[in-house]
Amino acid sequence: MAELDRPALTRLLRWTLGASLLVLVLRLHIASWSGFGDAEALYASYALYPQPAYLDHPGLIGQLARWIGRGNVPTPATAHVFTSVVATLVPALGLWVARACGAGWMGALGTALTLTLVPELSIGLFALSPDLPLAVLWLATLGFAAVAVRAEPRSFRALWSTLIAGALVGVACLAKVSGALLGLALLVAWLTPPLRRRWRTLAPWSAIGVAAVLVAPVVLWEASQGYPMLQHRLVTTQAGAGISLRNLGALLGGQLAYVTPPFLYAAVLVLRDLWRRRREDDVSRFLWLCTVVPALPLVALCLWSRVAEPHWLAPAYLPLCIHLARGRAVGRKLAIGSLVTGAVVTLLAWTWVSTPLPVQLLARHYRARYDLANDLHAWGPGRELIREAVTRALADTRQLPVVVGPHWIVCAQAQAAIGHTVPVGCNTPLRDDFDRWFPRHRWLDAPVLLYVQDTRFELDPERELPHRRVTSISRAAVRRGGQIVRTLRITRLERASQHAASPPGVSADSGPDHAAPPPPATRRPRCW
Repeated sequence: MAELDRPALTRLLRWTLGASLLVLVLRLHIASWSGFGDAEALYASYALYPQPAYLDHPGLIGQLARWIGRGNVPTPATAHVFTSVVATLVPALGLWVARACGAGWMGALGTALTLTLVPELSIGLFALSPDLPLAVLWLATLGFAAVAVRAEPRSFRALWSTLIAGALVGVACLAKVSGALLGLALLVAWLTPPLRRRWRTLAPWSAIGVAAVLVAPVVLWEASQGYPMLQHRLVTTQAGAGISLRNLGALLGGQLAYVTPPFLYAAVLVLRDLWRRRREDDVSRFLWLCTVVPALPLVALCLWSRVAEPHWLAPAYLPLCIHLARGRAVGRKLAIGSLVTGAVVTLLAWTWVSTPLPVQLLARHYRARYDLANDLHAWGPGRELIREAVTRALADTRQLPVVVGPHWIVCAQAQAAIGHTVPVGCNTPLRDDFDRWFPRHRWLDAPVLLYVQDTRFELDPERELPHRRVTSISRAAVRRGGQIVRTLRITRLERASQHAASPPGVSADSGPDHAAPPPPATRRPRCW
């Protein structure tokens, strides 16, 4: 892309810095009051149980949570300040990658502004999840691999940049399994005729060796345990899987919602331009392969799996953002429209999460149980309720209680709230990480159980856990816009034999309020 005049460059720089500052302020505002979302709480709980891999993901996110929490579960505020700052630096990393691919300053700033405002990143990277380190590692790998592609094959520059790219691929595989697709894309690129002669040098072989050493602990762990992560991802959670129009609609609808129509149309134009230029130079061919090689299996997986999530395709868009800086595939009007749409959607997301307006505007049509933003509001009070219940149980029974939940999202919130002070078990029908950390046979023998649930899981604890009697119930109601969006309830259950002489007492703040149990909740798998 040809450089524009200095005033235009200055204006674009100001817009990029201004947008980054605005998004950072919005993220920090949410960080100042929010709790963990459902999957975030699980990833935060990983900090207490260092492992090479878990059922959902490899172990990097657990190590990151442990580092943020200084050896313990990080607080929501600490974790979200960290993610807010790192997510704000991702566009700057994208700017460097664009420059490494040969783009001019105007194009590189355009890439940075795009990465700042595209909703899949401006909103999605706030959470403490594997997607944040994966985005950083994916972009950094593209940058160092581009440096290697543009360097003389036998130069020291080609050696060290290829070696770093290989190491980053290995770490990306520790963040998410889909990081392996990035390694596959680089391997395919290095096998194309223009780059094939590089195999006569040490660079690609050393990169493969470094990546293999980094990934080895996860592979050995999975093999020794019977491949639990792969079994969970590809077998246990895939009931009813198969290619269908329903899955196609979910895939397309998810892209329209997560990326927004203007950005998605711009991505199609950039992809078409990259296809046309793929034989013109090594960088274009490299970016083309780094787009299609990960995208094809991810699209196939989304079409096959009923539990696929829209952001699975996010890594495939990153090379397109880089190529955006190298050409004129997107016109000025579409570029401005996309950026304005991204800014509006980001502001609307902040409004939805941080204010009571959604509850007030939707009124009777608002369904709190389906609004995941309520988790950010609910588990601040929830943390205090769980801690108070634990303290009260210790004082009353002089026995260490065990906290139990009906679903992994509740168990994870409880674990993140109390850390290692009290063991946490999970009463789910499908195997989850809690079955390894504190197996069912152990918590079933505990004399005192604290059964934690919210209004999404209206189960009868006595019916779920026979031979137990209710001795107290405590509640906390969480309100938004004058409406109760979550009611958290903790039921203390003790062995029936301890209270056979008389009916169980119930605390004055509530009654049993039992409801007929619905079918057992199934574990909804998280992102790939």
